Amino acid sequence: MRRQWLKVLGLERFSGLYLWAMFIVVFGVWTPSLFLTTGTLHTVASSQAAGAVLALAALLPLAAGSFDLSIGATANLSGIIATTLQTGHHWSVGPAIGAALAVSAAVGAVNGFIIVRLHVSSFIATLGMGTVVGAVLVMVSGDEQPGNPTSAAWTHLTDRLVLGFPIIVVYMLVIAAVLWWALQHTPAGRYIYAVGGNAEAARLSGVATDRWTWLCFIGSGLVAGAGGVLYTSFSGPSLTFGTGLLLPAFAAAFLGSTQIHPGKYNVWGTVLAVYVLATGVQGLQYITGVQWLNDMFDGVALIGAVAFAVWRQRSGGAHAQAAAPGEDAGADGAETDLGSSPAAAGAET
Repeated sequence: MRRQWLKVLGLERFSGLYLWAMFIVVFGVWTPSLFLTTGTLHTVASSQAAGAVLALAALLPLAAGSFDLSIGATANLSGIIATTLQTGHHWSVGPAIGAALAVSAAVGAVNGFIIVRLHVSSFIATLGMGTVVGAVLVMVSGDEQPGNPTSAAWTHLTDRLVLGFPIIVVYMLVIAAVLWWALQHTPAGRYIYAVGGNAEAARLSGVATDRWTWLCFIGSGLVAGAGGVLYTSFSGPSLTFGTGLLLPAFAAAFLGSTQIHPGKYNVWGTVLAVYVLATGVQGLQYITGVQWLNDMFDGVALIGAVAFAVWRQRSGGAHAQAAAPGEDAGADGAETDLGSSPAAAGAET
């Protein structure tokens, strides 16, 4: 009966929308002059766009059953390369961004090689790669923050307005739409989810698990690099922003796996999670004025999302055992068993 009510209300798939609406109502009543403004709407939308792209970068390996903990460092390196090539070597915007994205994809390719060919755990491999990329960042920048390029093309890359929103939001939505289409509507997406669900079963079914895992890491590096370029263009160059975006990216990806398609790492659930968390943080900051809420909110969300995923898996298993032999026990359960995913694996460790 409880599960039926959850389905009727949509709480199993859209609890994030209910939470988002609650935040808007509560903070809108509490601080209407601050919260219920177009300025707040545009600020939240644009300030979280690059972080949402990083969350999508984290999503790709997670969908294939792996971690990429180097995405923050990769994004940081990409942004610094794009700016350094312009300010220090007088490159134009297009080639500088192209070089930054190529380096980011190369980082992903190296991650894939270490994991697929050398059989190193993705957690260890990408954690180490993040440190290596951080060292390369120091080498590229000379451990000095580069100046912000002054060309109009770079300045207007992310601050032009589209329907009142900075164009960086449009870039994020385009990247999300492309990834959504690739994961949900192409054979590649089905193969990736099959690898993430049960790699051995996928291999025995003829799926080239190594190839798809490797491609996921290349894609992750490329998307992370795009996020780094967007962040740097929008907020200015920084040698440390990547570290601050890593935890929120994984918090959004894990929380997103409880939305839209529960039990499955999915694009729109991840984007929804980014903005639900950002709305909550923004409202609390208006009320309290403290700056540490962002980190606390992301940490609590990460723990809560993983705990919810494990609870859902166990309750779904209990429901399946209790179901009659002819009943489709998985009809309202998770679409992909999170028991074999990084979220549940990490929780069980």
